Amino acid sequence: MAGHLAKDGGVELTVYNRSPEKAASWVQRHRGESAATPAEAGAGADFVFACVGNDNDLREVATGPNGAINAMRPGSVFIDHTTASAHVAQELAAVAKKRGIGFVDAPVSGGQAGAQNGVLTVMCGGEQADYDTAEPLIARYSKMRKLLGPAGAGQTAKMCNQIAIAGLVQGLAECIHFGMKSGLNMEDVIDVISKGAAGSWQMENRHKSMIAGKFDFGFAADWMRKDLGICLEAARENGAHLPVTALVDQFYSEVQKMGGSRWDTSSLIARLNR
Repeated sequence: MAGHLAKDGGVELTVYNRSPEKAASWVQRHRGESAATPAEAGAGADFVFACVGNDNDLREVATGPNGAINAMRPGSVFIDHTTASAHVAQELAAVAKKRGIGFVDAPVSGGQAGAQNGVLTVMCGGEQADYDTAEPLIARYSKMRKLLGPAGAGQTAKMCNQIAIAGLVQGLAECIHFGMKSGLNMEDVIDVISKGAAGSWQMENRHKSMIAGKFDFGFAADWMRKDLGICLEAARENGAHLPVTALVDQFYSEVQKMGGSRWDTSSLIARLNR
């Protein structure tokens, strides 16, 4: 994502990564500089973009002892692409506002390929003025982006995204497992049914890995369980019923126990094929 900002020009970039060698490698491939801390990276910046692992990681790079928000100037905007809870988005938005800094929670969908190809979908929460300021930069690596409400709305929309994906991937896994057990050529079957009502992004992009039993093509089971945990916690708070999501979360726990923590989400079929 930072690479697209560098490639399109007109932006001076300073990057930070908790693994310094990754930041150094990025600087070698793109123009820009690296910083030793988030605060150093954010000092004097008009925009700061973050994408880390979870709520606590986000707090560390945003408002921790060396957090970027501590060093940002009034009028700047912090854009968070982490998939985290709505609570942490609201918490950090409040801290930023007290400092005169804008905040947009902007989790993404599209995976590694979407980021590399600049075609991510970005779900945003925050104030309209902050989003309007940040949107032209977000557009450089996304095909769809939209402000969906106040701070936290982007994270809640990402939960909707992950809930929908969980059921789709499990359904696709069962479809392929059943078809293979029945002796069908599933490449041919998918070629047909993907053109009808069963078609989906997951079917188009994940059926081959499921059929081949190769699961190194994207979003890891560990990450999906983290995201589904956020969904289930939010559902306990708002009273929503997520029986399929809860079941698929347990299926991914079985994948983890099979040694598939880093397998991609299509690995749900592996537990069926045991």
